Amino acid sequence: MADNWRTLSALAAPAECAAVVKADAYGLGIQRVGPALWRAGARTFFVAHFREAVTLRALLPDAVIYVLNGLLPDLGAEYAALRLRPVLGSTPEISEWSALCRDSGAGHPAAIHVDTGMHRLGLSLEEAVQLSGTWRMLGFPPSLIMTHLACADMPGHVLTARQRLVFADVARRFPGIPASLANSAGTLLGRDFRFDLVRPGIFLYGGVAIAGVPPLRPVVRLEVKVIQVSTAPAGETVGYGAAQRLKRPSRLATVSIGYADGLFRAAGSSDAAKGVEAVVAGRRCHLVGRVSMDLATLDITDLPEHAVERGDTAVFLGDGISVDDVAARAGTIGYEVLTSLGRRYARRYVGDGYVGD
Repeated sequence: MADNWRTLSALAAPAECAAVVKADAYGLGIQRVGPALWRAGARTFFVAHFREAVTLRALLPDAVIYVLNGLLPDLGAEYAALRLRPVLGSTPEISEWSALCRDSGAGHPAAIHVDTGMHRLGLSLEEAVQLSGTWRMLGFPPSLIMTHLACADMPGHVLTARQRLVFADVARRFPGIPASLANSAGTLLGRDFRFDLVRPGIFLYGGVAIAGVPPLRPVVRLEVKVIQVSTAPAGETVGYGAAQRLKRPSRLATVSIGYADGLFRAAGSSDAAKGVEAVVAGRRCHLVGRVSMDLATLDITDLPEHAVERGDTAVFLGDGISVDDVAARAGTIGYEVLTSLGRRYARRYVGDGYVGD
């Protein structure tokens, strides 16, 4: 992951490369991910929620931390005390932050979020234009003007080019304030999208950012134990709902993973479609039948007879299986695979001078 950040930082230069560590660092653990990215060279971080920012501040006392979901009502003093920078996307938020700064006599930095076409968060274009004439009187220094791309992961989408043009016009109305447009996909779209700061997320974590563009180095390896090896004759069904009927005499490996651990129920197999794969004894094997809460079953018939035993390992991420491979079989996206990794796993962090649980 640190290497991935360094790769993106070099690509984005001279723009600054921040790091998005929201949702517990995409499910991987902000307590380890935040410091690892800091050691790699990241100095600016984005989280979604105030509580995430509180956790990250305790880990990284000197980092610049932006809170993407903005300013929670009546919590401004807490943001300011921790030197957190809310991403302000509405006139009530801006008014509240301005009042706090005036009352305290301190100009606490914050970002301004402008909606350029996603219609989720941010000032309207009319509000942004109006603010551009008065922002010097806000009572605080805007430290960033930003927006978010809606379709950057879809090559050639007309909205992406339109958002860039609109944002460029908005940004020039705020001279001297750094501008940020690009997420992971936007960072890959070229210099015109990078402005002064890029905000990669999924690409840092080994996921695909744009269809057809290979990911960077894989970050997560997911291993589970085989807890039973069994056989079943042709014609029998496997798992809840009898969703898949065996077409041949089969050897089966039941593994200790289920939808409570983030292996989606939709990742299972049926008579109509094959589900996700795992690597067992060096070979990819498909799930057979539905995924249960705590268990799933693999078809190991094509492996040598005694190649798999109770206690052996099945690899669901790693050994060539990416988060996006799993996502494609489950009908979702790599982001959801990562952020759904359950709490029951033993987590081992390796590299960058640190090995530990």
